[in-house]
Amino acid sequence: MANLKIELVRSLNSKIKKQALTANSLGLRKIGDVTTQPDNAQTQGKIKVISHLIKVTEA
Repeated sequence: MANLKIELVRSLNSKIKKQALTANSLGLRKIGDVTTQPDNAQTQGKIKVISHLIKVTEA
């Protein structure tokens, strides 16, 4: 199973609460935070919610 490297590139300030909570659930709290997550349906759903705030690459 592949992994995805996810980096927060935009601020969570003044974003919809659902988007901030989704970023927090991925371990992203401030700009520049990076996390590695498995490439599965749950992670893809979270990425879809905050796609405009993050940068995703293959890990």
